[in-house]
Amino acid sequence: MNIVITVGMADYKIGKTPNKLMTAGLGSCIGVCIFDLKLQIAGMAHIMLPSSKEITKGSPMKYADSCIALMLSEMKKNGVSNMRLQAKMAGGSQMFAFAGQTPLLKIGERNAEAVENELKKAGIPLLSYDVGGNFGRTINFDIETGNLHIRTFKHGEKVI
Repeated sequence: MNIVITVGMADYKIGKTPNKLMTAGLGSCIGVCIFDLKLQIAGMAHIMLPSSKEITKGSPMKYADSCIALMLSEMKKNGVSNMRLQAKMAGGSQMFAFAGQTPLLKIGERNAEAVENELKKAGIPLLSYDVGGNFGRTINFDIETGNLHIRTFKHGEKVI
């Protein structure tokens, strides 16, 4: 029997087949899936902000740098090898636009860049992504196939 493991905002979860991972409400947040297809293990994180170095309040799972590090550490305890890890991500929308907006307010874009940088640092290839726009996303990750199902309001569904 497969179970859908729900990942909340500023959290991550690890799953194994036949289970699936899901997170909803990705606006400027990023949903990142890191997986080992051979061992059929994956982690999904729902990241809210780019860096724990800028803001030190709250859970370390809010931030791209600290959340990905924690998730990778737990995945390694389950036997995954960095050599086989791959990633996919979605989210990073610009949900609101303001006149004269500074780059600091472009949280979605900054989140996507931060996740990409953390994956590069860890040597994990980013196979595909669906980021940007001005709409929210819900994502479901199939650990068995490595398919990331993305559902959007008024923009349909796709699989990457």
